[in-house]
Amino acid sequence: MPLVAGVDSSTQSTKVELRDLQTGQVASAGRSFHPTTVPPCSEQAPSAWWAALVEATTEALAKAAGQGARPSDVVAIAVAGQQHGLVVLDSRREVIRPAKLWNDMESAEDSEWLIDQLGASRWAEACGSVPVASFTITKLAWLRRSEPGSFARIAHVLLPHDWLNLRLTDAFATDRGDASGTGYWSPSESRYRFDLLELVDPDLDWKAIVPTVSGPWDRAGTLTDPAAAELGLRPGTLVAAGTGDNMAGALGIGLRPGDIAVSIGTSGTVFGVSDRPTHDPTGAVAGFADATGRFLPLVCTLNAALVTEAVARLLAVGHAALDTLALAAPSGSGGLVLVPYLAGERTPNRPDATGTLRHIRPDVSRELLARAAFEGVVCGLLEGLDALSAAGVPADGGGLVLLGGGARSAAYRRVLADLSGRPVTVPTGEEHVSAGAAVQAAALAMGTDADTVAEAWGLRRGEIIDPGPASAGADEIRHRYADARG
Repeated sequence: MPLVAGVDSSTQSTKVELRDLQTGQVASAGRSFHPTTVPPCSEQAPSAWWAALVEATTEALAKAAGQGARPSDVVAIAVAGQQHGLVVLDSRREVIRPAKLWNDMESAEDSEWLIDQLGASRWAEACGSVPVASFTITKLAWLRRSEPGSFARIAHVLLPHDWLNLRLTDAFATDRGDASGTGYWSPSESRYRFDLLELVDPDLDWKAIVPTVSGPWDRAGTLTDPAAAELGLRPGTLVAAGTGDNMAGALGIGLRPGDIAVSIGTSGTVFGVSDRPTHDPTGAVAGFADATGRFLPLVCTLNAALVTEAVARLLAVGHAALDTLALAAPSGSGGLVLVPYLAGERTPNRPDATGTLRHIRPDVSRELLARAAFEGVVCGLLEGLDALSAAGVPADGGGLVLLGGGARSAAYRRVLADLSGRPVTVPTGEEHVSAGAAVQAAALAMGTDADTVAEAWGLRRGEIIDPGPASAGADEIRHRYADARG
């Protein structure tokens, strides 16, 4: 049976899913972890991503072989990668230094400097977003300021998924979705803004340095003989354009205009598909493109599941036990408020912030602290939903789609439904980013589009959690949170 491979190369790991081309059923999967990073300096060697991709693909192929599948059954592959990361290569295509990741905050000063050059409104008009420290362009400015020797060697600038595509195909290519998170590609104009790159360095030939931007259903190339040998796949296998992880997540649940997704992983995102671009001068909403030709306005918080993981570690319990503790506490956590800026914050833009625990009383308990952690994360994400609405994204009244590792948490499901006052759909399956990459690979192999594949694969189905009686107190909880975070 024909298979497609969907790759999710995230901050934490690489996941590979092999899916049936026609039905989308998962045939097998593999996973390999990346080195741990700790912001504000968050860096990884790109070679670690490739090693993880090889290991995860080998595992997936071995499992598929047990069901009678062969490596030659894989007809196409697509890579979804963590957004914004900076990979710089020299003229020999060698990696110059470890990649700075999206959650590296060392370029906060450079972000402020870049915004000062044009003003927030002009940045939003130019590239759809105001460049916070996560964005690639700020990391380029940091490199020029902090490591001029490394900067002088630059011959190519790539994103993580671009670099993996290069290893797969020997071609320099990206896609509009991932390119829109660099801070120097315009979603509304569908072109690079070299004038923005010239703010970093006016003398470099940036046109020769950035990769070609592929269309949504274009191919990045085909699998080279060396890459195929390492992965255990057939040389010449189609390689789709690939995209950023958030864009792939949208593909993996069949997100359409009017839908709003909330993704809770290490970080948190709130996003929707739109038929028109957004330009938010406040910087809260990143005006990304998606992987279909439409747009993906998105709000990102640095602190999501990492907050509840930290509290679980503090309470010496596992994830399931933390859920149990939180659900045993009353909605509102007895007034206890956790402002979850443990790793600084991107939205609001407070790179030097730390977490705060407010309104501690003598009756504080493990249950109240656990509940406050979930409510703090969700309150921050719902402020992102408010920002989408303020930017003109249709986001009022409908349900929410919950993605990421947090979707497996009963506490996150309940708290999100209650504090939003909206039904929450948890789509079938768990790995929506790799599923979205597989959708892209399937669309290329079949000569169709993502909506057609998502419909055929039934990706919009899922469990629905309705708001409970506690939703009546949501406004008071959110007001208390807003007061605490200042």
